[in-house]
Amino acid sequence: MFFTKRRARAALIAGAASAALLLTSCAGGSGNGGSGDTDGAGADGPHFIYITSDPIGQSEFLKSGKTGIENVAEQFEGTQETYESKDDAQRRQNVEAAISKAPEVVVMLGFQFGDMAVELAEQNPQQKFLLIDTFVEGAPENLYQATFREQEPSYLLGVEAGLLTEADKVGSVISLDIPLLQKYSGGFAEGALSVNPDVDAVNPQVIGGDNPFADTARAKEQAIAFAGTGVDQVFAVGAAANGGIMEAAAEKGFSAYGVDANQCPMAPGFVVDGTIKAVDKVVETVVGEIMDGMSSQEATTSFGLKEEGMTIVSLTEGAADSQCTVMDHPEVLEQVEQARDDIVSGAIEVTDPTA
Repeated sequence: MFFTKRRARAALIAGAASAALLLTSCAGGSGNGGSGDTDGAGADGPHFIYITSDPIGQSEFLKSGKTGIENVAEQFEGTQETYESKDDAQRRQNVEAAISKAPEVVVMLGFQFGDMAVELAEQNPQQKFLLIDTFVEGAPENLYQATFREQEPSYLLGVEAGLLTEADKVGSVISLDIPLLQKYSGGFAEGALSVNPDVDAVNPQVIGGDNPFADTARAKEQAIAFAGTGVDQVFAVGAAANGGIMEAAAEKGFSAYGVDANQCPMAPGFVVDGTIKAVDKVVETVVGEIMDGMSSQEATTSFGLKEEGMTIVSLTEGAADSQCTVMDHPEVLEQVEQARDDIVSGAIEVTDPTA
């Protein structure tokens, strides 16, 4: 819980920022263009708006951001709104609608907001923005950015895969062949090779198509084809499309690894473990720093194992009840915990393909 003096400071910032934004905001519109909800917009206290790149649906990644904005509103005794988007046009419409309401912070989650965030932040210098999950060069001072070191928890899953594989063949199924998702597949391969030099870490299988982050049928087809090449440890990096990959694992008998949340119950007995991306913690941390008056240069910009912005299911408090199969292998978990400690201490530095 934040201290009372932080809340008092937030109230002062809120009043000043709202007055300035009413005069300077150049965006129009009075509501969001997508489905959204509010907990009392217009009430006293600071106001925060969270905008998703896609409909929240079953995406634990997007749900985590919503949890974060709700926690921020509670901590600062204010209000919050969530705007859900479905395409570029609606993303822009939602950001412009948010700006028109002059909140303390507009939080955007997803790499799809990159160029748009820079443009609208430059046009609205009095508004504070937070862009999560991507980094854009040349961002103005009022655009805060926070990214994840996805390669770190992926490395830990790779350690598990390298120790558990019977075929000595592991790989990833990813939504798109882009640098962001290569951090997952690259870290997974690096971790596997660190404990098993004989393993063949094959190139990722790409889901692709018109809806690569949510097309479960296509993801299932791609995963089955991938497993057909002999891969027996498959890292599923398909967001909401992961449901199809988990179905394929249960049908074909290969081991899968999930992302963003505990996906082990999706296919009990076939899901080894998974990464967890704590968007809620990032929202709470950086918005708190903004409300404390930190500049975008001073605020936290990178979240990994050390900052607890990312972890894996088997290292969480509820791991014993997770249904993740790695829990049946304490000898594997010992090596995973050691690798985690080495990454946090800096003894192991996992390659970042975007660096």
